[in-house]
Amino acid sequence: MSRAKVNQDINLKDYNDVWVIGEQRDGVISPITVELLGEGRKLADALGKKLVAVIAGADLDEKVKELQHYGADSIIYVKDKLLAKFSTEGYALSVARVIREKKPEIVLFGATSLGRDIAPRVAAKIGTGLTADCTKLAIDPEDKKFLQTRPAFGGNLMATIICPKNRPQMATVRPGVMEKAPYNEKAGGQLEIYDPGLTEKDIRAKLIDTKSAGKKLVNLTGAKIIVSGGRGLKKPENFKLIEELAEALGGEVGASRAAVDSGWIDQSHQVGQTGTTVRPNVYIACGISGAIQHLAGMSESKYIVAINKDPGAPIFKVCDYGIVGDLNEIVPAITEAAKKRKL
Repeated sequence: MSRAKVNQDINLKDYNDVWVIGEQRDGVISPITVELLGEGRKLADALGKKLVAVIAGADLDEKVKELQHYGADSIIYVKDKLLAKFSTEGYALSVARVIREKKPEIVLFGATSLGRDIAPRVAAKIGTGLTADCTKLAIDPEDKKFLQTRPAFGGNLMATIICPKNRPQMATVRPGVMEKAPYNEKAGGQLEIYDPGLTEKDIRAKLIDTKSAGKKLVNLTGAKIIVSGGRGLKKPENFKLIEELAEALGGEVGASRAAVDSGWIDQSHQVGQTGTTVRPNVYIACGISGAIQHLAGMSESKYIVAINKDPGAPIFKVCDYGIVGDLNEIVPAITEAAKKRKL
């Protein structure tokens, strides 16, 4: 039977609940999982449905219990010894099997390296669509359609996508966009262990070993403080000013797309619609004018500090504190003050 025929025979009423496909690395639950649970809770409440957290792996019995503190009505632990090490085939097949059997209405993945790897494969296996890199999710109050919004045409406009005739409705969500689910001291959510029935033949590619590339990992999504540089730095050497301030404040180094496109800094530091969406406590924008694509990636920061020579720069319309002046003078002064405060 063709996939198109299967989709035509779908009874939408057979599908229920909102699912979050959680992530774990070496037994540690990833922050994106808690972010998805926070957003999933809102969607489930708007639909009057349950929120279900799904996590795959092996030897996670104690770690899985952590998810019972983040608002899920139930947790499905997809448990198999063959899932002890991540494999694209094993994880995609296991998640597809549990989705096919239990029929969720909405399924959310993180738009992470892992989520981007398995979500399209799961969608293909179960014969449904997938909206990638969403920055906003909502339920239409009138007809209860799932509204999935993402940047389109290079980030120049936002497209809202619906899936009215197929189920489940699936989306990947950018890390750092959604608020994390609050921690509840009282554990809730019934735990179910699901056996995906994997065999050795199901996994053709296996992870033998991992080695560090010796490159410092950039953790923009988890950073409390981010100091970003843009075209106003004038030359790549001036990123040293940004690095020194970030180090003095215990933060991470970010960058605008213009700085990255100029080859001044690696793309892993890019903040914005086409980079990483962040939500730090403090975001310091140095020499960044405030293009809409950049603002969309950092406007949810708790406090925004802007340093720019142009008093008419758009960044000053969204910042909490603005400094008009030469960043080559201002940034070193802030760095020195931060170092003295540590003493």
